[in-house]
Amino acid sequence: MASNELIRIQKIIADAGIASRRKAEELIQKGLVKVNGKTVTLGDKANPKKDEIIVQGRKLNSSAKSKKYYVMLHKPRGYITTMSDERDRKCVAELIKDFPTRLYPVGRLDRESEGLLLMTNDGAFANEIIHPSHHIAKTYRVTVHPRISEEQLTALTKGVLVDGRLSSPAGIKVLAQEKERTVLEIILEEGRNRQIRKMCEAVGLEVARLKRTAIGPIKLGMLQPGKYRELTPQEMKALANARKKAESRKEETR
Repeated sequence: MASNELIRIQKIIADAGIASRRKAEELIQKGLVKVNGKTVTLGDKANPKKDEIIVQGRKLNSSAKSKKYYVMLHKPRGYITTMSDERDRKCVAELIKDFPTRLYPVGRLDRESEGLLLMTNDGAFANEIIHPSHHIAKTYRVTVHPRISEEQLTALTKGVLVDGRLSSPAGIKVLAQEKERTVLEIILEEGRNRQIRKMCEAVGLEVARLKRTAIGPIKLGMLQPGKYRELTPQEMKALANARKKAESRKEETR
């Protein structure tokens, strides 16, 4: 980038790993972003190498050499997947407040869901993981009421209508069957809003508990609720390989 090049501020914020571009736009609209002491508006530009950019009271570090972090968090139930909340609800940001740099969530888990949530300050990485075209499978352990029938199981596997659109085929395995409940393993390659809950609702099942246990080859393992750790180099390599394989499958189907 030339030393005098101006860039839209929401892009600078996203590139620095503070938030997604859409979230950055929301922060600007709320008056939470300043450049050289002046509150900016949507569409304003700045030079990240020369201008002082303050986001929610914190100085932005836009250095291209800033270290990138990739973290696995075990999100407990009752936390929302945002960095702040106007209604003062518990946010995942509270669980990583002692981390040396600001991270933001990769994708979402709804408030009543739990399990594996990736967090990073690498915007490009986040986009690769959540972008629908990459089809990285996510694995969930789901407890439903009442006991599932063969017809319901077949429907969920083949796909059901969710918000007027057929869901993609899902990998589903019955882990446990009791009189009034069933524990399922569900593997999805798409990730629409509250998709598993809506899929189950469409066939007459109620989700009592939902836990994400894996994203591609990355497994939650024994990490305790509310705790986090950085991904290992081996896990990062496995995730990169999974993305490449997903892209190759997509090319083959074109």
